[in-house]
Amino acid sequence: MKRQNLNRKENRKNRHLKTLRKFKKIDNGLPRLRVTKSNGHIYVQLIDDEKQITIASSSSLQLKLPNGNKVNAAKVGEDIAKKALAKKIKKVNFDRGGCKYHGRVLELAESARKAGLVF
Repeated sequence: MKRQNLNRKENRKNRHLKTLRKFKKIDNGLPRLRVTKSNGHIYVQLIDDEKQITIASSSSLQLKLPNGNKVNAAKVGEDIAKKALAKKIKKVNFDRGGCKYHGRVLELAESARKAGLVF
């Protein structure tokens, strides 16, 4: 029987591992758009897992935006999409890092899609 009463950190870690397993099963060779968020800021990296390098990155800290909200997350999404398209990358795997897909993560993903990225 699976233990249900895990703490929040363990639940987030399990969600992230489940997402990474899906990417390994697919193995389509696409770069991974990795989202990390803290209470104050949101960070995004475009990672090539085969070469183990970061292709592009953006954050609310790098863009000198005030503490995190949905509007700032949308600006970060637009910025990373512009950087990816400049490097001729249109399709990516979206890795939300175990965070739930709502709020700032949702806004970032939608703005990146509007700017031209395909998940």
